Amino acid sequence: AALREWLPLAERGDASAQLYIGFMYDEGRGVTQNDAEALKWYQKAAEQGIPLAQNLLANMYRRGTSVKRDDAKAVQWYSKAAEQGDAWSQFSLGRMYEQGRGVKKNFKTAVKWYRQAAEKGLPLAQNMLANLYRRGKGVRRNDKEALKWYRKAATQCEGLPGGIEVVSCFRR
Repeated sequence: AALREWLPLAERGDASAQLYIGFMYDEGRGVTQNDAEALKWYQKAAEQGIPLAQNLLANMYRRGTSVKRDDAKAVQWYSKAAEQGDAWSQFSLGRMYEQGRGVKKNFKTAVKWYRQAAEKGLPLAQNMLANLYRRGKGVRRNDKEALKWYRKAATQCEGLPGGIEVVSCFRR
């Protein structure tokens, strides 16, 4: 029923409808799960500048879901969404720079993107930023700054690796 309502809108170019149909196929909600269809609809919404669609499309390229794995394309789409302030894309872009996937490894740029996502309250980004401060990668080593970010992450999510890091790294 939902597909019948959303499909005509999506076919006429409604980006929100395209994103929603992408979700439906991605998750198999009301339709048979189909990665190729999800990719198609995410692509359409992403091309219209929808940050969430850009992030989801980037994830598909990064994982090679229904498309040839392409880290450079993943970085391209994460960048578009990150520039619009999407915290998950900022985090993912930080990971790509930290790991050198689709881009030249660059810890300073990883710090930039982790910090933007961390300041938006994303615990995983706070944890990764803390790790870089603790290791002195892309920033001057600073245990006090690392502890600050580990604590922010740990207070938001019990069981987050950052909580473990606080105990194991600063108990000494």
